[in-house]
Amino acid sequence: MAIRLTMAWILALVVIPVYAADVDGFRVWTDPEKTRAVLDLDARTDYQLFTLDNPPRVVIDLKKSSLDAKLAFKEEHGGVIDGVRHGAPDKDTLRVVLDLETPSNVRSFLLDPTGDYGYRLVVDLFSKDSVAGNATRTQVSLPQSSDRDVVIAIDAGHGGEDPGATGKHRTREKDVVLAIAKELKKSIDARPGMKGVLIRTGDYYVPLRARFEKARTHRADLFVSIHADAFKNRKVAGSSVFVLSSKGASSEFARRLAASENSSDLVGGVTLKGKDDMLASVLLDLSQSATMEASNAVADSVFGSMKAMGKTHKSHVEHANFMVLKSPDVPSILVETAFISNPSEEKRLKDPSWQRKTARVITDGIQDYFYMSPPPGTYLASNRRPVRYKVNRGDTLGEIASRYRVSLYSLRRVNNLKSDNIRVGAELVIPTT
Repeated sequence: MAIRLTMAWILALVVIPVYAADVDGFRVWTDPEKTRAVLDLDARTDYQLFTLDNPPRVVIDLKKSSLDAKLAFKEEHGGVIDGVRHGAPDKDTLRVVLDLETPSNVRSFLLDPTGDYGYRLVVDLFSKDSVAGNATRTQVSLPQSSDRDVVIAIDAGHGGEDPGATGKHRTREKDVVLAIAKELKKSIDARPGMKGVLIRTGDYYVPLRARFEKARTHRADLFVSIHADAFKNRKVAGSSVFVLSSKGASSEFARRLAASENSSDLVGGVTLKGKDDMLASVLLDLSQSATMEASNAVADSVFGSMKAMGKTHKSHVEHANFMVLKSPDVPSILVETAFISNPSEEKRLKDPSWQRKTARVITDGIQDYFYMSPPPGTYLASNRRPVRYKVNRGDTLGEIASRYRVSLYSLRRVNNLKSDNIRVGAELVIPTT
């Protein structure tokens, strides 16, 4: 009996491979920093990767794997990849070869299943003049004249390998939010004294921390992340505006403080290197407190503007621990433009005219905030304009005063109001400080 069990155990070791996978998809994206190739797998597998020259190519050997689908390649997304082919150097190995236009630095890694995706082998290709896996950071020099523009960093959520939420009719969040982000840039650029900068300009993924770091690189005065929400109940609808919760701010504060010895240019150009823990803590706390106060003010302004456009999910600005809101020195908000899971809102999200209207309404809220609180040394600071607000159904004078952070007394005085009664459609002048 013992001999039989031993033999069965040995046979099991022989017939069950450690790794076995089918390749059932191949995709390529290119962004400003790299070209990314992705092999979709139905199971985790062992692999080896190496490069060859003359001509340049990347060779990927997948152990105990087979090809279950054609390696489709679209040249318009190919970047440095000139073509893809496959073969079998031995009976237990699938070899995939990426032919390159130019020699490149390579980084690869395996991803576990998430959402609609299974296992994925990711190969990133960087130009030779960058460090693989850490492309050279572009430094942007902005004019520092007294009339500089207010810079708004616009982040279209998700992208590339991360499609975000998907609607009932297969609308992808990453596509509609990029379209809205581009419309938002056009709307912002059309306003005097304001300039929009896109965090991503195409269908590729930008790591979450890299998003607000790009905003800091552009010396942005505000970071706006655009999303399209989803919920299991398809009847849920409406837009939302989020800012960072105090809990999320505290955790990020602790993380950055712990890393302060290796940080440079962390807080508005102030390096923490060489500072003692107490001073570093004070500098970070002051910076983050001011940033959160500004984030709340601009969120109130944008939310009030979006309420005038249509249904909002909640009656107030919401708080969450979104990673992209954790910049310590750039005020940040996240706008959920609509619920992509709601069929009616999914249809609107794809409508170019609705995208333009949404962008215009968000811009109105941003502009109102910066007209009230223009950064020193900007065109808006030296050419301040009165802020006007058109009264909507359901508005109260107290809510309007709270939104713009002015007193009820000053709001009444500037508009010659003898009481708190206001007429729908009336235009109020908001007193500036």
